[in-house]
Amino acid sequence: MPNHESSIINYQLDTAMLFAAGLGTRLKPFTDKHPKALAIVNGKSLLQRNIEYLQTFGIKNIVVNVHHFANQIIDAINNNNGWGSNVTISNEENEVLETGGGLVKAIPLFNNAKHILVMNVDILTTLNIINMFDYHLKHNAAATLAVTNRTTSRYLVFDSMNKMCGWLNSSTNEVKGIEKFDETKYQKLAFSGVHIINANLLSKISLAGKFSMVDLYLSVMKSNDIYAYNHSNDIFIDVGKVESIEKAATFFI
Repeated sequence: MPNHESSIINYQLDTAMLFAAGLGTRLKPFTDKHPKALAIVNGKSLLQRNIEYLQTFGIKNIVVNVHHFANQIIDAINNNNGWGSNVTISNEENEVLETGGGLVKAIPLFNNAKHILVMNVDILTTLNIINMFDYHLKHNAAATLAVTNRTTSRYLVFDSMNKMCGWLNSSTNEVKGIEKFDETKYQKLAFSGVHIINANLLSKISLAGKFSMVDLYLSVMKSNDIYAYNHSNDIFIDVGKVESIEKAATFFI
C-alpha cells in the first residue's frame, strides 16, 4: 500500500480510534478464546493490518478500546511495540460500552486532536483516507461517514445533499429520524464503519452509558451536518464473519 504520510500530516489528521471491544460472536469458535481483533488474515491480525493501514496516511496516534480478552490485545500491542504507532488503551473490561459509549469514554485520550478517524477493527478496506478527509474539510462536516451501495438490512438515510437524516431497517421498515422512507426524497446507504469526526462535535454529545455511534449521529444530526462519503469503488470486507476470512485473504496479502 502506498505511503501518503506527508500529505495527511499537512491536514493535521494524525489521531484514530479502533473499536476492538466487541465480543465478536459472528467469529465463533475463534472468539471463544480470542478477541476478534486478533483474527488472522494472511499471517497478520486485523489489529496489526489496520494499524499499518492507518500508518500509510500518517495516522500514528491510535486509541484502541478493549473488553473481550482485553489482555490478549494489550499483550499483542506491547509485544510488537504498537507496530510502530503510539497506541493507547481505553479499557472497558468492566462493561462494554458499544461504539458510541466507547468513543465518549476515550475522549480524554485524544489529546486535543482537531479531527479523529474512527473505524471498526474487523473491517478491511482500500478506502483512501486522504480523499475522504478532503471531502470532510470541503463540507465543513461535523462528521463524515464512509458508505457504500451494498445490500444490507440496516441503512443510514441521507438527503439529496448527502446529509444524514435518518436510519432504516429494510427488513421491518422501521425508521428513525424520518416519518417514512421515500426513494424520491432519500437515499439509503450502507455504513462502512469508518468515519472522520470533527473534535468540536464531541462536546455536543448528550448520550451517556452504552449506546452506538448510529444512535449518537441520530441524536445530533438535526443541528450538526453529518455527511456521506461514498466509496463503493473501493475494496471493503467485513471480516466479522468466519466466511470472510478466506475472502479477505484473496485481497489483502
